Amino acid sequence: MSAGAARETADAAKERLRLWLRLLKLSRMIEGDLRERLRSEHETTLPRFDVMAALYRAEAGMKMSQLSGALRVSNGNITGIVDRLVADGMVVRAQVEGDRRAMLVRLTKRGREVFAALAAEHENWVDGLLAEVGPEEARALSGTLKRIADHLEEGAAG
Repeated sequence: MSAGAARETADAAKERLRLWLRLLKLSRMIEGDLRERLRSEHETTLPRFDVMAALYRAEAGMKMSQLSGALRVSNGNITGIVDRLVADGMVVRAQVEGDRRAMLVRLTKRGREVFAALAAEHENWVDGLLAEVGPEEARALSGTLKRIADHLEEGAAG
């Protein structure tokens, strides 16, 4: 490899490192803002929001193991959140037919209504936080990030 090519490779690596650090910083800033708004305006948490979001998309419900897999957290983490959601009337548990150990969880009608309103507000918050990014730029960035994620997931599967 020529000295020029080696320098270009090193420069590209540094730019990718800078990109990663900026993505990480931005992600933490946005997540921190959303956590604070959920806490202060709705007395809820981001993990609780995430559980409700997953269940909202799975109208028929999900097994606890599916839910923890979808959110990439342990069953233990999910159990505590689901327990509180059940106590608040947002989620119901049901035995999975043919599997005594498995539980199916789904949002109640009230849980679906509460989440729908919260999700709309969440979307507005994110829209405001990313207002500096136009729709075309957002679409392009989203496509690039998806391509990277797909590549990484293929690598993990292979």
